[in-house]
Amino acid sequence: MIYETAFVVRPDASVEAVNSVKNALAEAFKEHGAEVLVTDTWGVKTFAQPAESGLKKGAYHYFMYKGAGKLNAEIERRFLINENLVRHLIIKLGEDKDQAAIVKEYKNPNNSQANADLEDDGYGAGGGDDKDKKMHSKRKSCWFSAKKTSPDWKDPKSYSWLVNEFGKISPARVTGLTPTFQRRANEAIKRGRNMLLISYQSNETAR
Repeated sequence: MIYETAFVVRPDASVEAVNSVKNALAEAFKEHGAEVLVTDTWGVKTFAQPAESGLKKGAYHYFMYKGAGKLNAEIERRFLINENLVRHLIIKLGEDKDQAAIVKEYKNPNNSQANADLEDDGYGAGGGDDKDKKMHSKRKSCWFSAKKTSPDWKDPKSYSWLVNEFGKISPARVTGLTPTFQRRANEAIKRGRNMLLISYQSNETAR
């Protein structure tokens, strides 16, 4: 199976501390015969809202990998005992047979707008004009279906427009999204909130 994991390290963590997290992850991959497909660093971000510890910033790191068995349980165990980690997430992306497509679809969320600008129609996972989205909502037609894209938890620009200023997720009767994309959006928002990329209390996003 193909999985992705992202973790947030305290902004005051030393280079050695960050490397210790990456080394622990590398050891788990090696022990379970996993193959690393993508590694990326998203940099230090200001959280959409402070963490429970009061921290307002964190350094984001990302890995996509192919593995099986008890690997994820071991990764979870190693993450939980590391005091330098603020948040982490592990998600199943798909089957081994879909590896090429899954890897190709990955985009660094920091470059989402740049990627959107490269699209012929001017829209991407993180792009899109608010008037266009509202037009689709009024027509009760799905914006994601029309643009052949999908909400991605890694990129809050792709779903923050579905959250109002009070942190409420707009229902399908308001957004015009199909049931499938409404579920995907709800899931992306929940994951984004868990990783402090979007606030629980508003539509503010990490920056």
